[in-house]
Amino acid sequence: MGFAGAMAVAMTVDALLGWPNALFARIGHPVTWLGRLVNILDISFNRPIDPPGVRRIAGAAVALFVIGVSAGIGWAVQAALAFEWSRIVLLGILAWPLVALRSLYDHVAAVANPLQSGDIAAARAAVAHIVGRDPAALDEAGIARAAIESLAENASDGIVAPVFWGALFGLPGIVGYKAINTLDSMIGHRTMRHESFGWAAARIDDLANFIPARLTGFLCVVLATRPSNALSCMARDARRHRSINAGWPEAAMAGALGVRLSGPRIYHGGTADEPWLNEGARDPFAADIRQGLRLYVRAMVLLAGAFAILAFA
Repeated sequence: MGFAGAMAVAMTVDALLGWPNALFARIGHPVTWLGRLVNILDISFNRPIDPPGVRRIAGAAVALFVIGVSAGIGWAVQAALAFEWSRIVLLGILAWPLVALRSLYDHVAAVANPLQSGDIAAARAAVAHIVGRDPAALDEAGIARAAIESLAENASDGIVAPVFWGALFGLPGIVGYKAINTLDSMIGHRTMRHESFGWAAARIDDLANFIPARLTGFLCVVLATRPSNALSCMARDARRHRSINAGWPEAAMAGALGVRLSGPRIYHGGTADEPWLNEGARDPFAADIRQGLRLYVRAMVLLAGAFAILAFA
């Protein structure tokens, strides 16, 4: 239960401070450290001359190595701490950089602000920081849809998933999860280079996010203005999403806000004809991003409060 208390501390500190720019400029961020390691291993072991089977084995070995080293460092640090209340606070501070609670809010709000004032160009520039689709092809509804989808999906894999594993296993859990998530974001995509090498990273990420994605969806349902609408949309449409996990928070968010999400979109490399979530509902606009952010804040407060209660139980 002390681990749950530490995650409540991490969420609280991140909500108040985020990751300060001055600190980032001085030491970077743990995720960037992981990213450099993954990049070195990708360059070293993902050799185009090797057949797909060899590249798949190499990718699996790299993924297990990065996860094992990361979780091992977390375990070594945690083992040096005695679990008194002061140590729980310290553990929470150590976990703080691995929770992107404030950053996600700020990035999505940065899209809502110019969109609400009618500055489409600035809104497109802001949304390009959080999604991979071509911003030049997005109108107001497309920008709002992209921002809300990013909010829902990243609430799961940027906050709920790391603190879920942190609450279960402490620092090894949250550090190990961030390694998994970083591996997936860097080599888990289905590109020619990473189709085989990133296969294991993508599958491990799917497993690690299976419960947190559904938990995030249910948080949205519980806190929605009309919970029955959010629940019915999630139950009906979550499995229609191309991802086995992202559809749960996105469908719940679509039902909670009464808008349609996903659908066809244009990327820099082509188009994707994705099915709609909450098809038949209206398109979202800037005000819906604000409503989504309010729902997100309530969900994070509820989750942090639940961890705090568990710590005292």
